[in-house]
Amino acid sequence: WEFNGSFHQPSAFLMLGIPGLEALHPWISIPFCALYLTALLGNCMILFIITKTQSLHEPMYYFLCMLALTDLGLALCTLPTTLGLFWFNLRSIGFDACLTQMYFIHILSFIESSVLLAMAFDRFIAISRPLRHPSILTKATVAKIGLAIVLRGMVSLLPIPFLLKRLTYCGKMELSHSFCFHPDIMNLACADIKVNVFYGMIILLSTVGMDFIFIVLSYILIIKTVISLATKEECLKALNTCVSHICAVLVFFIPMIGLSMIHRFGKNVPPLVNTLVAYTYLIIPPALNPIIYSIKSTHIREALLRALRRKSG
Repeated sequence: WEFNGSFHQPSAFLMLGIPGLEALHPWISIPFCALYLTALLGNCMILFIITKTQSLHEPMYYFLCMLALTDLGLALCTLPTTLGLFWFNLRSIGFDACLTQMYFIHILSFIESSVLLAMAFDRFIAISRPLRHPSILTKATVAKIGLAIVLRGMVSLLPIPFLLKRLTYCGKMELSHSFCFHPDIMNLACADIKVNVFYGMIILLSTVGMDFIFIVLSYILIIKTVISLATKEECLKALNTCVSHICAVLVFFIPMIGLSMIHRFGKNVPPLVNTLVAYTYLIIPPALNPIIYSIKSTHIREALLRALRRKSG
C-alpha cells in the first residue's frame, strides 16, 4: 500500500482468470492461444492484402484496414496479461500499468465502434448514391474520418484514468478479469464513485450508444433503398455487400452491451458468466472479423489466392 494522509492507493491489483477453473488454466490457454494467433495473423493478412492490391484501394477497404488495425491493438492489449496469467500465474499488475491498459482497451473499443459506423455510412452511400460514391468518400475524406475517430476516442476517455487515480481504494484488490476494465477498477474503491459512474455512462451513451443508433438508422435507410430497386437480383446483390459488416457489428456490439449491463446491473450474475462475456467481447471480434471478411468478400478472397499462388510458384 502507498499511504498519503487519508488517501490510500494500491501499488498493484490482482487479476483473476476463470473462476473455479484455476487448475485448468494451462489447458484453457490452448483455445486462447488459437484465438490470439488467428487475430494477429488474420488482421495482418487483411492489412497486407489490401496494401498490396491496387484494386482494393477503395473507401470500403480503407475502413476495413482501420478495423484490422484496431483489432490488432485490442488483441495485443490483452494478450500479455491473459497468457501471463494462464501460463505463469502472473496475477499482479501495477496500478499505473493497469490504468494504462484500461485506457487503451477502452480507446480501441470506442474506435472499433466508430469504424463500424463509418463502414455503415460507406455502405449506405455505395448503395443509395453509387455514382457519387467515389467523389463523396475520397482518400482525403477517409483519412479525415479516421483522424476524427481516433481523436474522439482519445479525448473523450482522457479524464477516466485521472478520475480513478483520485479515488481511495481499500479491501481486496482483485479484478474480475485478466485485464483492466473501468467499471471493474471503479468498484474496488471505498470512496464516492458517483462522478466516475456518471461520466462513464455519459461517455458510453454519447459515443458507442450513438454509434449503434446511427448504424441501425443506416441499415433502415439501406433496406428502404434496396426495396426500391427494380429486380430481386439487384436487391440481393446490394444486401450481399453488407453481410460481412452486419456480422462484424453483431459480433462486437452484442457482447459489449452484455458486459456493460452485467457491470452496472448484474450484481447477482455468476462470476463465470461475467468472465466469459468479457473474453467474448475482447477476444472473439478480433479473431472472427478477418475470417468473416475473408469468407464473404470475393475481392479479398481472390487477392489472397493470388498471393498464395505467387508464393507457391
